[in-house]
Amino acid sequence: MEEQIRIATLVVGDELLNGEISDTNTAAMGRALGKLGCRALEGRTIADSEESISATLQELASRYQVVLVAGGLGPTRDDLTARAAGRAFEQRLVLNDEALESIRTFFQEQRLEMDPRNEKQALLPQKAIPLANPAGTAPGFVLTQNSCRLLFFPGVPAELEAMLECHLPPLLDEWFGDRPPMGERVLKIFGLSEPKTESMIESQPLPEGVTIAFGVDHPFVHLKLRAAGDDWEERLDQTEVSMRKKLGDFIVARERETLAQNVAAMMKQSGLTLALAESCTGGMVAEWLTAIPGASTYLDRAAVTYSNQAKNDWLGVSKRILHEHGAVSEFCARAMATGLRQATRTDITLAITGIAGPDGGTEDKPVGTVFIALSAGDAEQAKRYTFGGTRDQVRRASACMALEWLRRYLIEHQRR
Repeated sequence: MEEQIRIATLVVGDELLNGEISDTNTAAMGRALGKLGCRALEGRTIADSEESISATLQELASRYQVVLVAGGLGPTRDDLTARAAGRAFEQRLVLNDEALESIRTFFQEQRLEMDPRNEKQALLPQKAIPLANPAGTAPGFVLTQNSCRLLFFPGVPAELEAMLECHLPPLLDEWFGDRPPMGERVLKIFGLSEPKTESMIESQPLPEGVTIAFGVDHPFVHLKLRAAGDDWEERLDQTEVSMRKKLGDFIVARERETLAQNVAAMMKQSGLTLALAESCTGGMVAEWLTAIPGASTYLDRAAVTYSNQAKNDWLGVSKRILHEHGAVSEFCARAMATGLRQATRTDITLAITGIAGPDGGTEDKPVGTVFIALSAGDAEQAKRYTFGGTRDQVRRASACMALEWLRRYLIEHQRR
């Protein structure tokens, strides 16, 4: 783009600031802008306070050409964004007929009774232009303040993403004319740190106009390939090929794919069967795989064997192993995997046992110590890992590593 559009994002909600829920809306707006060759120069998160929302809207409108706002358009008392926008730009609220009709239509199509309080969602600043919501009740709207356009969207993530996809591209085209098409491709890397990833590809020449950036979504590194121009897709294809030559099997997914989705597809294609024995991950691997349709074609069963007794009763881990080596040990992980395969007669079994924390660690086995084992007809292996981070990060890294073991095994199986 010849001249960058000055854009800011604003997310409204007490629940985001007090930690009740995670803010995925800033990321959603960033992704939507990135697809259009734009990026936000600033992002804010503020509380459900009419005064704070109003003041922030005034400030951002004075400094940016476009402001994307998410949240505070619901029917309840704490949904204050429309009123704050009217206050900020000295516009009284009026019942917008177009917005009200869209709300009524949504309830009719869903065969639901409309609560009178939902009419509040049609109270918009006088000069607002409504934006249809294809996924919910709350209409969005556009306001123009001097040289700034402000786009207001509901904060429900699914509704926000649907409205961004529907409204953002045509509005930016209308306001700022034709812009060179731009594309981004994300390669997801597992098993390499961000610096190590960069060191492996830094000598690789890039096609003209292609840039790269990095991000982290624990425990993955995201390698972002970007290009502008009519041939952006061809140049990204070329760049992806060269990155795959350098990084090889460390690339586990691309774009919106997940490691679990790719492992599931490989399992289906292989015709092999799988059973899982999870301790510290509490069924996380099983949850990820069964969330993908078709898991019944390969997943036989999954056991959460948290206690020593469960490991002994269900998996046949001997009391001697548990007494002499402990539940968090290579001996136990191997016994979990082999015992499960003997019991189920599946082609592959995976076992995970470890200390996720925050307590339970020792000098020999600190928090984050995890053992993973795989048992198959042509492979028996187990390994110790030490993962850092919070309890959730340790569990997530453990589950991802187990899936990575399975993915690598399937790659080798296909090559034979």
